[in-house]
Amino acid sequence: MSRRDKSPPPLPTREQIIAFVSESTGAVGRREIARAFNIKGLDRVHLKALLKELVAEGAVEIAGSKRVRTSGSLPSVAVLVVRSIDQDGHVIGAFTFEPDDGGDLPPVRVVQDRKGGPAPGPGDRVLARIERTSADHVVGRVMRILDRGAARAIAVVEKVGRDFRARPVERGARGDFLLSTQDAAEVSPGDLVAVEAMPRDRAGLKRGRIVERLGSLDHPNAISRLAVNEFDIPEAFPAAAIAQAEKAKPVSLGNRTDLRSVPLITIDGSDARDFDDAVWASPDTEDDNPGGWRLLVAIADVAHYVRPGDPLDRAARERGNSVYFPDRVVPMLPEALSNGLCSLRPKEDRACLAVEIRIGPRGRKIDHRFLRGLMRSAARLTYEQVQAAWEDRLPSDEADLIPEDVLGPLRGAYAALLMARERRGALDLDLPERRVSIGDDGTVQGIEVRERLDSHRLIEEFMVTANVCAAETLEQHRMACMYRVHDRPDPEKVESLREVLSSMDIAFPPAGSVQAKTFNTTLGQVKDTPEERMVNELILRSQAQAVYAPHNLGHFGLSLRRYAHFTSPIRRYSDLIVHRGLIAALGFGPDGLKDRAPDGLVETGEYISMTERRAAAAERRTVDRFCARYLSDRAGETFGGSVSGIGKFGLFVRLDGFPADGLLPMKRLPDDYYDIDDASRALVGRSTGRRLALGDSVEVILREADPVTGGITLDYVSGGSQSKPIDRRQRSRGRPKTKRSHKKGRPNRRK
Repeated sequence: MSRRDKSPPPLPTREQIIAFVSESTGAVGRREIARAFNIKGLDRVHLKALLKELVAEGAVEIAGSKRVRTSGSLPSVAVLVVRSIDQDGHVIGAFTFEPDDGGDLPPVRVVQDRKGGPAPGPGDRVLARIERTSADHVVGRVMRILDRGAARAIAVVEKVGRDFRARPVERGARGDFLLSTQDAAEVSPGDLVAVEAMPRDRAGLKRGRIVERLGSLDHPNAISRLAVNEFDIPEAFPAAAIAQAEKAKPVSLGNRTDLRSVPLITIDGSDARDFDDAVWASPDTEDDNPGGWRLLVAIADVAHYVRPGDPLDRAARERGNSVYFPDRVVPMLPEALSNGLCSLRPKEDRACLAVEIRIGPRGRKIDHRFLRGLMRSAARLTYEQVQAAWEDRLPSDEADLIPEDVLGPLRGAYAALLMARERRGALDLDLPERRVSIGDDGTVQGIEVRERLDSHRLIEEFMVTANVCAAETLEQHRMACMYRVHDRPDPEKVESLREVLSSMDIAFPPAGSVQAKTFNTTLGQVKDTPEERMVNELILRSQAQAVYAPHNLGHFGLSLRRYAHFTSPIRRYSDLIVHRGLIAALGFGPDGLKDRAPDGLVETGEYISMTERRAAAAERRTVDRFCARYLSDRAGETFGGSVSGIGKFGLFVRLDGFPADGLLPMKRLPDDYYDIDDASRALVGRSTGRRLALGDSVEVILREADPVTGGITLDYVSGGSQSKPIDRRQRSRGRPKTKRSHKKGRPNRRK
């Protein structure tokens, strides 16, 4: 073919031009577009006309001389106001302008490029260079801090001499706030307040202004109330959401499947108030499944009452999940639903979304089908009651409450599911859960480790199986799914774990060949040994964090290819999304998802993952504070314990017989320089050779237990082991994989 026969490249389509402008950094000119699509000669005239049409239609907008950008696109530089710091420590900011189209601007992750400068904090205004890293992610790189905002902190009022001060409750917070005479006259020592930082005076003390009074620290609900304010957890429901919940009515049978004759039961903790799942099992009578089982898992039909975009839905999404404290619950839904119409209370008709599952004698799932039904719980049982019934030690008056021939088949089906779990090698961590007993007056009656029973595992395995069925069904119908994804562990974390285990003479393979069952092999090696709890925690820390996302990555910990939360829509917004997807996919009614792939699922997944982390942090901090309150009057007592963590600031010690960790600061160790041996996770004294490693037994004195921060501080008495002191020449050259830690006093160099 001759050169004259070559046809010029076709002009780009309108969609291609819009995509090019959208993906470009900042505005672009006609010359750049022409170069990108190899447009020459008279075709440039056609390009100019096409751009004019796109501007007239609003698809792109003018941005300077002969340049265009996508309508509603973000500026390259903008002023941001820092709104918060999330649970991962990321600084989150917001734009200070409103978009022309009235839409929503995305939150911005604020990053400080220049090291050593002051970090921006909540309330600060910063000038930042804007980078859109994806459709839903925007990064603002700080150019300079324009002004410092008024930081807000939750604090407890204390009297120091003649002054009243507000001490922040957050661990690691630096410095108290000096209160004005006017504020001091309206509070008392022990009051909880929200305080706003004011400009410092010349004396150096930062001043604070009380913006909200939260009650006394002695109030029965003060500790949980503290967490609600500290973590900014939404508590009060909008009036419209409450009104909608209170107007809700029970459902009639209608087109639903009638499940009221099936003796479904709920099994929950003794202190549970919302019951969102019920179970039943029986031997499978089909000829193709000898020795197999039929399971029925029924879940409260929350989607019937909470419709997309209504006041209840907006309130539920804002919360993301319920938050469970030892003394109360901050629910995702108003009580009229969470403890009322959506709670599967015994002997009451309730709307449900159920899945019937057939499994083989070794737990392999054969098939399943979903039903939208009407059920009536036959009994509300606790984990302890079910366990006691299995072990023939349940009192007769309680045994009479259990329907006949219900618990036996449940246990048989559970045994089959357990075989399937073990066969696929799901990660089986055994981490203690702390249980705080609170008296009617708000005092802590006791704290113990909650025993993990087979009845707990029964419910876990039934729920896991139902969740797999939900994900499979949504995929089969090409419907959007909010997956629960758990990625593979980070190779660096696995390598770090491998080094620690190696110091304990436990072999562990390289990161590339690690599967969930690999960790189970290690856990089996330390079962019933003093190192069992520590190794469980080390393996947990090596794992990736499970999150919600509309794109499937599988679930590493459960060794499952697909997984979605379906079984707790009263307390998790993710499950409500999955319910709506199933309703739409299976034609169960008009209250499902309106689109197969609705907009905003990525953002929603990230948001509810954040609210889940927020809830976990608030719950953990609250239990820490209750533990500290329980121990606060035992200062000076001696405890045995074991080293559970090592850092540059000291050791964490798990107290024997008490589910709490205390900090043994470096300055409280015997006088020496201490290095951290990263490979064996131990502190080693340079002069004395004293060695304190993970798992070592120690004896400590309780120095202080602070209910405000939840911190427990300890003094060293004895413990650890002796190793060879470090040679002076080795000290001067430096030791591999160690670092210098805090010292106490001046070491005796004659040693």
